[in-house]
Amino acid sequence: MKFIVSSSVLLKNLQHINGVVATNPIVPILENFLFRIDVGDGLTGGTLTVTASDLQTTMTTQIPVEASESGSIAIPAKLLLDTLRSLPEQPVTVNIDTDTFGTEILTDNGRYKLSGENPIDFPKLPTVNKNMSVDMTSDVLLSAINNTVFATSTDDLRPAMTGVLLQLNDDNATFVATDGHRLIRYRRTDLNASASTSIIIPRKALQLLKASLPENVPVTAEFSQANASFTFGPTQLICRLIDERFPDYENAIPTNNPNVMTIGRTDLLNSLKRIMIYANRTTHQIRLSLKTNSLTISAEDLDYSNEANEKLLCDYEGDAMEIGFNAKLMAEVLSNLSAKMISLEMSAPNRAGLLIPADKEEDEDILMLVMPVMLNTYA
Repeated sequence: MKFIVSSSVLLKNLQHINGVVATNPIVPILENFLFRIDVGDGLTGGTLTVTASDLQTTMTTQIPVEASESGSIAIPAKLLLDTLRSLPEQPVTVNIDTDTFGTEILTDNGRYKLSGENPIDFPKLPTVNKNMSVDMTSDVLLSAINNTVFATSTDDLRPAMTGVLLQLNDDNATFVATDGHRLIRYRRTDLNASASTSIIIPRKALQLLKASLPENVPVTAEFSQANASFTFGPTQLICRLIDERFPDYENAIPTNNPNVMTIGRTDLLNSLKRIMIYANRTTHQIRLSLKTNSLTISAEDLDYSNEANEKLLCDYEGDAMEIGFNAKLMAEVLSNLSAKMISLEMSAPNRAGLLIPADKEEDEDILMLVMPVMLNTYA
């Protein structure tokens, strides 16, 4: 069995799905790509389907190739990618011995032999019983991922929080992520479904989508009770959903927040980055002192006698107050917003603050909640 394909086209498609391949997989066969050639009616036309899997997430991509015979083989992912990265753009011929699974790559001036494996050992592609299907553009999906996935938890003891909750309704779609210290609610009114459903999509699947989704292409998302599928162009990602109960996030969002500060996002973010250099390296605690149209940001590291403060102009309505935040978490939240002006809505120093873009995009609603930290007693 053999096929001919452009080295750069093959490399580009393999890089899209390579993120699925685990460094030390549970099953050794998962260190490989599964190559399957399907030959149509034509004499030289064929389709190469490449699959990568870690048992939880599977990605496939299809590439047109020159081939005259159908067949399949598992090829070591790292060795193949390293070879293709070092090659200039040229047609490559891949010869496969279907009895020994030996694989030979022929180029204009080189020959590379590697050992393949029996494709029968590779896990079968999971099926998604299409209980629900939603069409969207990749830009909408990327925006939802970029605004939420950074706030997912890395604590495997709380599996529900290691993914993003997707709530689909007939008039909107809501994406929610939380790690216990911050909570992001991202809502789209231009995305809806015929029936209501709630699923939790794992962080790794969303990060793979973020890395591989091209701009402004149609995406078809299909959901069943156990799996989710995202299809765009020649690529498909299927992931196992997290079967856990997501925290009741609505009750965590304070509704009465009379103290409101409006300020330039980049001004606040740049100030935070400077001040947090002087904060305690463990707690990253900074203090916001708010008065009428004035914000003072300060930090102190008692262990090293370091301190810093800055004054910024802002629009502030409410009682004078001081509130503490983890600067690292707050800076990450601000970095993932794109609005020029943001509002920080607060009720009390021990209640969560809400970061909301003052200039909202059409069809989207973003709410970012950050939990305060208990202030030290320094003045």
